[in-house]
Amino acid sequence: MATRFGAFFGLVGLSAVAGLLVTAMVTPALAVTGLAANNSIGVFENLPSYIKPDALAQTSSIYGKNEDGSNVLLASFYEQNRQTVGWDQISQYAKDALVSTEDPRFYVHGGVDVQSTFRALVGNVVSGGISSGASTISQQYVKNILVQRAEAIDDPAQEQAAYAEATAQTTDRKLKEAKLAIGLEKEYSKDDILLGYMNIALFGGRVYGIQAASQYYFGINAGELSLPQAASLIAIVNEPEALRIDLDQEHTAANRARRDLDVLPSMLKEHTITQAQFDEAIATPVTANITEPSTGCQTAVHGAGFFCDYVKKVIEQDPTFGGSADERDKNLATGGYQIYTTLDMKLQTEADETVKYYAPYDATNLDLGAVLVTVQPGTGKILSMAQNKNFSEEPDAPADATSINYSTDSKYGGSTGFQVGSTYKLFTLIAWLQSGRSLGDIVNGANGQKYDLASFENTCGGDQNGPYQPNNDAGEPGGKASVLTQFEESINNGFITMQQSLDQCAIRDVATSLGVHRADGDPLSTYVSDGLGTNEIAPLTMAAAYAGVINGGLFCTPVAIEKVIGADGNPVPVRQTECNQAVDPAIARAASYAMQGVVQSGTGAPGNPRDGVPHAGKTGTNDNEESIWLVGGTTKLVTASWTGNVTGHVSIRHTVIVGPGSGPVSGGNTRLYMWRNFYKDVGDSYGGTTFATPSSDLLTGRSEPPRVALR
Repeated sequence: MATRFGAFFGLVGLSAVAGLLVTAMVTPALAVTGLAANNSIGVFENLPSYIKPDALAQTSSIYGKNEDGSNVLLASFYEQNRQTVGWDQISQYAKDALVSTEDPRFYVHGGVDVQSTFRALVGNVVSGGISSGASTISQQYVKNILVQRAEAIDDPAQEQAAYAEATAQTTDRKLKEAKLAIGLEKEYSKDDILLGYMNIALFGGRVYGIQAASQYYFGINAGELSLPQAASLIAIVNEPEALRIDLDQEHTAANRARRDLDVLPSMLKEHTITQAQFDEAIATPVTANITEPSTGCQTAVHGAGFFCDYVKKVIEQDPTFGGSADERDKNLATGGYQIYTTLDMKLQTEADETVKYYAPYDATNLDLGAVLVTVQPGTGKILSMAQNKNFSEEPDAPADATSINYSTDSKYGGSTGFQVGSTYKLFTLIAWLQSGRSLGDIVNGANGQKYDLASFENTCGGDQNGPYQPNNDAGEPGGKASVLTQFEESINNGFITMQQSLDQCAIRDVATSLGVHRADGDPLSTYVSDGLGTNEIAPLTMAAAYAGVINGGLFCTPVAIEKVIGADGNPVPVRQTECNQAVDPAIARAASYAMQGVVQSGTGAPGNPRDGVPHAGKTGTNDNEESIWLVGGTTKLVTASWTGNVTGHVSIRHTVIVGPGSGPVSGGNTRLYMWRNFYKDVGDSYGGTTFATPSSDLLTGRSEPPRVALR
């Protein structure tokens, strides 16, 4: 009895609301123009009258590029899996299904359907609550906008309160929703509202919007939906978690029941489909083709996870994408950026296959790491970045997977770099040539020489004293020979002799002019031993520096992003490469000529593809033989090939590495074979011009050795 009295008085109380709704919504024209029949409309004055749809949280995606120019999705990032699409990108079946089922009078009411509202008001009063809302599509759109705003709040308590307010089953909330829906229809066309709703609606889990739903549940775009597929998706909107079709047979059966008993019959009733179409759709089972989105860089194809993660970290550290690290991270997950990168999938595929063929990870042997990273001379574009492990950020990832990117600096991938060995001699060679000397100068590279560290000039500071007696890498006897020969054969003592005639700071300055820096962010040190490559540097940095020399001394900073398009379709400004003439072109030609000799007949000769394309480069091995290199390439592509022991201090030069396809390979040869096959199989198809012969003064110079203080 009490319930009936409560319902009666509730009906009386709500009659005022009904009167307001009649006043505001008696006709679409009255509602849209805002004209009122009496002063009772003043109750609405304390409610907002207009709501503007916000930019939706959308999926951001990173792409590489195929040889034909088509894009390849590497990974997507999202809080809500959504891709906003336009009106013409949605199947008419889906539009008709939504209107027919959820709001048949959508195109004739003014934001609130008077007939349905009165029925719902009476039913709710009798039931003692809000059990039926009779919400129009416009009202549902308003509710979704308010929910989205709540979910965008960073503070958990505030978010929860805002969400509760947006979804409360109260008359006050429904009244506010009604007025906002009326205001919405004053500002936007019916088609715009319908489109907005289809882009914002939840379709279960983290799937939002008709496009993401079409791709996830059926593996197609929204414009390709068939009638049965469209009806199944629209069925989900009513109860997204209960009617989704990616969980089990019970959920799928519930979806089909709503599709067949509500959605399709509504479409038939509203004459948006024919009886024949209805019969055929009813007979069609609900068959999902669940297509998981490429979420996170671990899903990137052809070993591009490390490059993908590098791009992600570049964005997360670029103020263009937000004022703080947290803001940039959130914007990447919600901003709907389309990020087009420099990655060449043809080169990436070859690099990935090559590095895993010749340097497979073997936990029983040693913690072997290997890298092939390629930069384009003249543009700085990073064209490939491959590693012998798989990319994973999972804490329980297997031993052959890691999130540490061996190719990059610490802040872009976690690696602190590796000692570069004799590849650093290129910078000593350039400093030598800059000092007025030549490739033909004779220096003493005899093994076993003793030097007084105090005799080496170092205007950068860090003076040293005491004796210094380095060995040639493989114990070569060395001796007096031209600088060109010392470089081709990588004779340590020949270069220490050269350093004694140079300012150690000048060598450092050559390196820094070519973008060389330590991977851990510390300054390059300038000890005498650093001339033999004891600074720890990332392979990407070395590839870019060598590309600068091979490119006539014009160094370009490495870049991974071609362009970014925002969710609004407009370009987002991103950092471009910066090029500068770091080395005089004549000296750069002489240095490249010397590097060509290394690959033709010197220490890099086993890595020469010998396929008619000119190559140039320099090998390097650190003191303990735990890090070995070959850096160089052609005038079109420059690659750093590195293999090393990642943890511990194990020499890999004579360690036998057995791959599933490569067979037994000496660890010291992996860098050579990787580099050789990368260019022979694919890299050299990009071409490459001849390396010019240096001018006579840089090639031959004087015949007497420079004065040095030998001990």
